[in-house]
Amino acid sequence: MTESVLSTLSLIILFLPLLGFTVVILLGKRFPKLYLFEVAILTIAFILSVVVMYSKLAYYLNSDIISSFNWITIGAAPLAGVINIELGIKIDNVTVIMLFVVNLISMLVHIFSIEYMHGDQRYTRYFANLGLFTFSMLGIVLTHNLLMMYIFWELVGLSSYLLIGHWYEKKSAADAAKKAFIVNRIGDIGMFIGILILFTHYKTFTFDTIFAQISQGNIPFNSEAWLTAAGILVFMGAVGKSAQFPLHVWLPDAMEGPTPVSALIHAATMVAAGVYLVTRIFVMLTADAMLVIAVVGAFTSLVAATIALTQNDIKKVLAYSTVSQLGYMIMSLGVGAYVFAFFHLVTHAFFKACLFLGAGSVIHAMHHEQDIRNMGGLRKKLPLTYATFLISTIAISGIPLTSGFLSKDGILAGTLAFGKLTGHWLIPIMGFTVAAMTAFYMFRLVIMTFHGEPRDHHKYDHAHESPWVMVGPLVVLAALSIFIWYTPNPLSPDAGWFMKEWVKTPSTVVPESSRFEFMQSASHETEVHGEVVHSPLYTETMHWAHYPAMGMSILLAGLGILFAFLFYQWKKINADNLATKIKPLYNFSLNKWYLDEAYDATAISGTLNFSKILSWFDNKIVDGAVNGAAWLGRFISSLSGLFDTFVVDGLVNFTAFFSGFIGLAFRKLQTGKVQTYIVFVVFAVIILLLFFKPF
Repeated sequence: MTESVLSTLSLIILFLPLLGFTVVILLGKRFPKLYLFEVAILTIAFILSVVVMYSKLAYYLNSDIISSFNWITIGAAPLAGVINIELGIKIDNVTVIMLFVVNLISMLVHIFSIEYMHGDQRYTRYFANLGLFTFSMLGIVLTHNLLMMYIFWELVGLSSYLLIGHWYEKKSAADAAKKAFIVNRIGDIGMFIGILILFTHYKTFTFDTIFAQISQGNIPFNSEAWLTAAGILVFMGAVGKSAQFPLHVWLPDAMEGPTPVSALIHAATMVAAGVYLVTRIFVMLTADAMLVIAVVGAFTSLVAATIALTQNDIKKVLAYSTVSQLGYMIMSLGVGAYVFAFFHLVTHAFFKACLFLGAGSVIHAMHHEQDIRNMGGLRKKLPLTYATFLISTIAISGIPLTSGFLSKDGILAGTLAFGKLTGHWLIPIMGFTVAAMTAFYMFRLVIMTFHGEPRDHHKYDHAHESPWVMVGPLVVLAALSIFIWYTPNPLSPDAGWFMKEWVKTPSTVVPESSRFEFMQSASHETEVHGEVVHSPLYTETMHWAHYPAMGMSILLAGLGILFAFLFYQWKKINADNLATKIKPLYNFSLNKWYLDEAYDATAISGTLNFSKILSWFDNKIVDGAVNGAAWLGRFISSLSGLFDTFVVDGLVNFTAFFSGFIGLAFRKLQTGKVQTYIVFVVFAVIILLLFFKPF
């Protein structure tokens, strides 16, 4: 298959969901069964993505395919000359794997939704919006430049707003949609500023062109600080989309949307967009930028895990679990474990989508009950849902023989290597602590939902296994959470070898002085393999860290599971009594670190108060000035009117009256009789002679 054919197929994959959206949104009301067209479109897109992935990895493994065209040409711009703005696609190994993941999850969510959303009053519009979202996400995956990514980035924000607020008649859903949209805009402002910094200096948005310039030592405004700032600002887009602290607060509330939407947007695709963005700009990140990214990821992971420990809404537990795992991925990129960050993005997409869809199956069976305190004993009623949910829970807990073990083990090894080489040991400590917490709260969720005795007998008695159109996607996703798809030997240091072969750590383009010692690409110790640069020191340290990381992660995960069973299965420790003893800590976790309250008291209240100040200023100062000017204008107009009426008009009227009076007086003298005129003449002569005597 030629490169041009691969490019064409990729463009077809991109625009197929948009075609489905257009057809369904325009004709859906007239043809209620048209949602099947959208499902068929996504199935075709998935099949084509498999073809593209296989062809790229089989025939073009070590080369990138780029297709672009000039979109806008700005001629003779001041101080810049001619600027060409391109649009195009870049097909590399990361791209084709993401195409596979996004289309697979989207297709399975479409199939699952057929039954889950059955009877919804906006059924066809829901499927249309799923198509719009998939198109937006595929645009982010395929683009080869920052501008096109930003366009699709915002379109993803719009799509998620429509899907989260699908049931907009419910206030909580409408508020959640607005919250997600606004919070993401905050991160996107930073991303936009970062893009502008890069464009101002390089006069292009294209990734490869920017990276090539940096590799030649051409950094923004000849200042490493500007390059660091640009990297952190672009990363702010990921802070919003991938729900990193402090902009993570939108994602748990977004659970107000339909559960399949949670599986699509908040487990596998939209929230992964931020991680994908950081992988794209990874080569231009300076040491300071990477350290910021690592700290943000690690802290986010810890915060979300502590909150998930006490949540009782089945979707909220999974939501905070998602935030925590996204923090893992961001942390992994920050410490330089590039391959394992992307590997975890892929594995997490499968088992977290399975968990969300499994939660949807439980909610469907329990007649929209979401509180796990009202569940229990459901493994007897929902055996397939339970089995797939359990497999995915084991995977996210990092237990051997699962995909999650492979990717999390690599991330934790990366943090250990980072700690040893840089002395930042707090990051691996947080990483391993989160591993134990994850196992605990996920098995707490499983035990309270599926084990024990039912707590709501009425809903339990009517519960039954979901139909195959819902269970089928769970089976596929659970199967993809098993190790065999990723490596024949799950305990080897080279576990996930194919991912290392397909997704190699890219060569760094930042000047040597800007990198950590183990990331330096210009070192005389560096081995170069094709276009990829490996630091032997970092590679050695990663190998050293593999078995310690694996041993500690298994131990901590095992302890987390053990304590979950001690608390909730065997009841050896009373969870309620412990919660009472540590009431402040329990409430701190239950109330999500009071972050929403803090935002309400600061950002929101501050905004409202500031709005009130602006309103007062507008009413009293601006409107006062306008109204004062209007009054002054009316007053001057009144004076002008009086002057015009009594002075100008008075003079005019007096002149007219006087002229009339004179005319009236002289009219008496104009008799028309000659005799009278002769008398006037004689009289005048006499007067003249009397008063003007001649000399």
